[in-house]
Formats: sequence, structure tokens, C-alpha cells
Amino acid sequence: MDKKEKLELQLDSFNAAERKEALLALWQMVQSGEIKLPSSTTDVNLHLHTFYSYNACGYSPSKIAWKARNRGLAVTGIVDFDVFDGLEEFLVAAKLIGLKGSVGMETRVYVPEFADKEITSPGEPGITYHMGVGFAESVVPDAFINFKSNLKETVQNRNRDLITRVNEYLSPVELNFEKDVCPLTPSGNATERHICLAYAKKARSIFTDDKALANYWHEKIGITIDDPAQLEGANLQGTIRSKTMKRGGVGYVQAGEGSFPTMSDTNKFILGAGGIPTFTWLNGLSDGEKEIEKLLEIAMSTGVAAINIIPDRNFTAGVKDEKLANLQHVVKLAVSLDLPIIVGTEMNSPGLKFVDDLDSDELSPMAPIFLKGCHIVYAHSVMQKQLDLGYLSDWAKDNFATTASKNDFYEKVGKLLDPAKEDSLSELKKPKITPKQIIEKL
Repeated sequence: MDKKEKLELQLDSFNAAERKEALLALWQMVQSGEIKLPSSTTDVNLHLHTFYSYNACGYSPSKIAWKARNRGLAVTGIVDFDVFDGLEEFLVAAKLIGLKGSVGMETRVYVPEFADKEITSPGEPGITYHMGVGFAESVVPDAFINFKSNLKETVQNRNRDLITRVNEYLSPVELNFEKDVCPLTPSGNATERHICLAYAKKARSIFTDDKALANYWHEKIGITIDDPAQLEGANLQGTIRSKTMKRGGVGYVQAGEGSFPTMSDTNKFILGAGGIPTFTWLNGLSDGEKEIEKLLEIAMSTGVAAINIIPDRNFTAGVKDEKLANLQHVVKLAVSLDLPIIVGTEMNSPGLKFVDDLDSDELSPMAPIFLKGCHIVYAHSVMQKQLDLGYLSDWAKDNFATTASKNDFYEKVGKLLDPAKEDSLSELKKPKITPKQIIEKL
């Protein structure tokens, strides 16, 4: 393992000082000419989970920034469940290495108007995944501190209860949340995926014989594992999750009103924290998403101003099917509503790509739309931090007659902004700055 590889491995340390040291050393290698970085491409990914919620490769915010810069991504964003823990690290790292970066947060919300319809959370009518993007800082106004802390606390309490139920079924393989699960993520923000990994590890510690371990899992969750190398693998972990934690599993409890905050309340929090409320699209196959026009109308009425799509799971190369038709439809609909579209691959499950194949026949016609949306979010993030003139600010409302013209402006800012010179925008902070003056500055 050479020096570069060792430093890249160190980027995933749970020790923040070690990560910072590694990134600075790598950047010194770039400046000295030992490492050559590519020019920016048109590839984007604004939906990369870090190890602060769950990344299948264990990537830290710094590692994601470094990999994105090495891949030449035009804009890159991290998104973690229920926390802003990686925000400062990622934005500092991105600025250091010349990467256009943004930070988002994902959670689950309740949509009362769709209480009887499944949306994007399988088996949970009225519940959908939801996002805020373009956050510039992790500190929120006093009015939203409790909402922020409750997001993480509610999920962790739910996970503790889940483990209690699953332990009884998987005994003698039993977990202690604090000892077995929390250490798998730097700030204790454990997800169901961490719990599955912990069960796989705990079972291996109890059943040291491969055959005995395989028999145990076959008996408990019906999975047949012939390859010993897969006795802690992704397929096992996915089966643990589907068989014990999802609908029909011993750990599953039907969510409903009160289990999650409403989309409306969550959007108020996102706006208060300086982000852009963002609707999430799955694939158009659920009863709720089949009424996407109505769903988006409700979402926009509560503050939604952008939409997130995971393109790579919405098509099969060379195949024209319902998923692709649904993807094309929702993109066309979002464009007609002037909703910026952001995209990404998540990387919160083994095997997911670092970036979508935006050059594919299926995605290439949409790629410019995705790039525009990501530039808008990047511009919002920087302008919100430096000037308090984000995409949804009163200034934006006063200076643009239409959402389309606003989108064009923020896209242009996002294209022109040099990450190393983001702070220079603060020089324009004055009572009546105009869009033209900002463009001229850039």
C-alpha cells in the first residue's frame, strides 16, 4: 500500500483529527504534483450518505469530497438521515480541494392527505422519505432546536424498541444497542442497516463454525448461504432487514399519525435552518406515487421547492419499461413546475455506484436538467451562507418575477462560482444588492 492509499484509508477514520490530517496531506501531494486531479466533468451526485448515517463503504464526509474531486464531479452533496453531523467537515473539505459541495438531510415524514396510501416507505401508508438540501450551517434558530434534536432521538428510541423485539426472535444472537450498534457510526446515529450489520457480526461471534452459522440463519430467516465469505455479507444483512424489520417481520410496528413529523412541520424546520425543502421520488409504482400530480401539489403547498430522484434504480439499460416511463414523466412534470431536480446514488446499500451513468442512452437526455438543479442548490448554499440570499429568501422573491428566471440566475451563479473564492461573495453584503451585481462580481 503506497502513501496515497494509506492516506485515503485514513480518511475513513472515526477520529476527526486523523481525517483532517490525511486530507491535508493528500492536498499537499496535489499541490506538489505527486497527485494529478482531473478537470470538472458534467457528472453530479447530491445524494451520498456518509458514515454519519450509513455508507456501505464506510466513507466519511472527507472521503466523499476527495473521491468526488478525483472523479471530476461538477457538484457533489452529502445527505445523512436525521443529522447534520457531517456538514462542517464536508463543506470545509470541499472548499479546500476545489469541489462544489452541498449538504442535505433526509428523514421520514407523514402526509395526512395520503394516510391510506403507500408512498415511498414500503408497508407504511402515509409515510414518505423527505429531504432538505443546501444547508450552510448546522446551528439552527432557537425555535427549531427541539425539532432538530427530536429527529435523532425519536429514531434511536424506535431502534431500541426494534432491537428488543428482534432479540427475542433471534436469540441467542442478541444486541445491546449502546455496545453493539452505536460504535458502528461515529456519532451514534444508528440506522436499521447498522443494526443488521451488528446482528451479522454478533452471530459470527457466537457461531464460530461456518456450517453452524449457516444453519442458524437458515432456521431463523430462511436464507441459504453456501459461500462462507457471505456469512456476514450484503445479502444476509438485507434479508435480516426484510424478514425481521419490515412489514410481516417480528420487529415491525405499523407507523401512523404521530410516528413521524408531518411534511408541513418538517418543511418549516428545513426553511428555518436555511435549506430547500425537497420532495423525494422513488419509482412511481406505489399507490401514492401513481398520483404524483396531486402529491406534488400538496408538497409544494407546504413549502417543497425541489425534487430528488435516484436515477440509477429507475431504469434498466436498453429496456423501455414502466420504470423508465415513470422517470421520464416525473422529470417532465418537475420541469413544467420549475422544480429544480437533484440526483444521486445514495451509496447506503452495498453495490451502489458512486455516480449515476448520466451518459447512458436513458439518462443522457435528462442530464442537463440534473446538472442545472445541482448548480442551483450549490449556489443557494453559498449565497445563503455568505449573503443570506438563498434560493427561498425574501430577496429572491423580490428580485425575480418567475421561478424560471430565478432558476436561471442561481444556475448561472452555481456555474460561475469558484469554491476557493466563495468567501469573496461576502464583500457584496449591502442593503440592496442586485442579481446583476452578483453576476458581475463572479
